[in-house]
Amino acid sequence: MFGSSMFRSIKIYSVIIFFILLIVSCIQEHQSPPNPYGPVPSKAQLLWQKMEYYGFLHFGLNTFTNQEWGYGNVSPEKFNPIDFDAEQIVLAAKEAGMSGLILTCKHHDGFCLWPSAYTAYSVKSSPWKNGQGDVVKEISDACANFGLRFGVYLSPWDRNHPDYGTSEYIEYYRNQLRELLIDYGPISEVWFDGANGGSGWYGGADEERKINPSTYYDWENTWQVVRELQPEAVIFSDVGPDIRWVGNENGVAGDPCWATYTPTSKNGEAPAPGQVEYQQGQNGQRDGKYWMPAECDVSIRPGWFYHEDQDSLVKSPEALLELYFNSVGKGASLLLNIPPDTNGRIPEKDVNVLKQFRMIRDQIFVDNLATQSKITVSNTRGNSEDFSPLNLIDGERSSYWTTDDEIVNPELILEFNKLMVFNIVKLEEFTPLGQRVGSWAMDLWADNRWMEFATGTSIGNKRLWKGEMQTTSKVRLRILKAAACPAISELGLYLDSN
Repeated sequence: MFGSSMFRSIKIYSVIIFFILLIVSCIQEHQSPPNPYGPVPSKAQLLWQKMEYYGFLHFGLNTFTNQEWGYGNVSPEKFNPIDFDAEQIVLAAKEAGMSGLILTCKHHDGFCLWPSAYTAYSVKSSPWKNGQGDVVKEISDACANFGLRFGVYLSPWDRNHPDYGTSEYIEYYRNQLRELLIDYGPISEVWFDGANGGSGWYGGADEERKINPSTYYDWENTWQVVRELQPEAVIFSDVGPDIRWVGNENGVAGDPCWATYTPTSKNGEAPAPGQVEYQQGQNGQRDGKYWMPAECDVSIRPGWFYHEDQDSLVKSPEALLELYFNSVGKGASLLLNIPPDTNGRIPEKDVNVLKQFRMIRDQIFVDNLATQSKITVSNTRGNSEDFSPLNLIDGERSSYWTTDDEIVNPELILEFNKLMVFNIVKLEEFTPLGQRVGSWAMDLWADNRWMEFATGTSIGNKRLWKGEMQTTSKVRLRILKAAACPAISELGLYLDSN
């Protein structure tokens, strides 16, 4: 009797323990993710972040007049790229490893690369293809054929239009914006320049016209045109609202370069393109109000438009690699200008440099040495496989390693079964949860102790550290500061032997 009762009790306890273990296991397997911290990216911004490196095409009347900023008084008859080849242009970008192209559909001179219904100052008044050509359509179609995303640049300033400076011009400008957003397929980015007002031809007036950049364009309603017609496009300007200018045309982000940013006006009025303390865009702010990461624009040549006397001044592949590390490698993007020449093609020298840059970059990042390591961490969120440190080396941005909420200074160790040599570290945060890490450090094991070899502040979309060659069998990552439990999607070690 006693034995039978005891046996029943043991069975009951066993069942209880089984269900407790089952519940714990379910909790671990379905551990909830951390709450987002601070501003976070939109769907459109996440799509843009994946692009990282893409091209700018400055092309127009300036190409044929050897100018950078046309005055608006040049005849459309000057535009005649007799060997224009959109596929050659787009293929050059694709073979360079670019993910998209942004075309200067209208620069400050007001000349339009598409047959706009709202002005005669366009390709339809040129001898090119007897006025039947459309550069925007050919480039956008070629981008679609080669799998590149397509963006448009539409200068707010127009030195040709007679109504510039009046309310009628804003209607004209928005009508042209609608043409580009409706007629040329999916648009990835709309680029608004900060150059506003000054001297121009203005339909023959040949005078200076000043505007208030904070109020003239009614930017909120102008941006709304983009939101309605191309909801997956990001909007670029000095003040975003999606992507900010990095504050220079050298292609270099600051260090740190936070993805969060609060534009500051120059004159106390509402911040607007051309009316902000743009130098602050180099670094952003740790406590910025908006998720507004930086875009670094730079030209492969000294000028933005093609100039024959600059054929010997094309940047080297090594210079482009350095730009990549100083833009994409700091959490920003690299927008590299590759101007077509007077024939309507990317010059052969530029094409060759782009290919060499692609080859060097691919050679560096083809082999992530971290995938050969055993990873141990000080904490994993809920001990759940969903947030395993193995996510750091799976090559997927959608997975990440994170910790319990109270663990904001975790460590991880990579252990190798042999000595490894590297000089590049890659870190990526899981940005849908915000920018959480404030500072980090990397150590290597040498002489029976840890030795620090790299430190940094922001990580964001991607952080690349490059330094002296390191040789070790163990590497440690320490998160020194974080506003919330870190969420790291990728970690890589690479060797640049060039």
